[in-house]
Amino acid sequence: MTVFANTEKMYEVLGDLFNKLMSNEEVLKKFLESEITILFEIHDPPGQIWLSPEQGVICGPAAVKPTITMALSGDSCHRFWLKHLSMPVALATRKIKAKGPIPKVLKLLPLLNPAYEAYPEIATAHGISVAK
Repeated sequence: MTVFANTEKMYEVLGDLFNKLMSNEEVLKKFLESEITILFEIHDPPGQIWLSPEQGVICGPAAVKPTITMALSGDSCHRFWLKHLSMPVALATRKIKAKGPIPKVLKLLPLLNPAYEAYPEIATAHGISVAK
């Protein structure tokens, strides 16, 4: 069984996470300066989550052109935000498949600390286990 029971549950949890991340002034400033649009193409359950400087967080299909596309499972996404899966390992093992200028994304990784800190509480609030 997957971590997220369905697409709607995944959108609730990850939408809360990304909205919280974008409410952090420092993160938002750096993200806007990066001028990149990230598409998380998620499977198991299927869905799309967009982070766009112009439109913010979008859960679902959007008429936006991504700079970076990250394809991964819902379980890999969950493990990544719990820090049980690092980006370099995930890319090397193809748990995350990336298209686009990856060095730009890697520069943003230090900004993710607030998301790593917030995710366990957000997941737990939505009834998602954070146990390893």
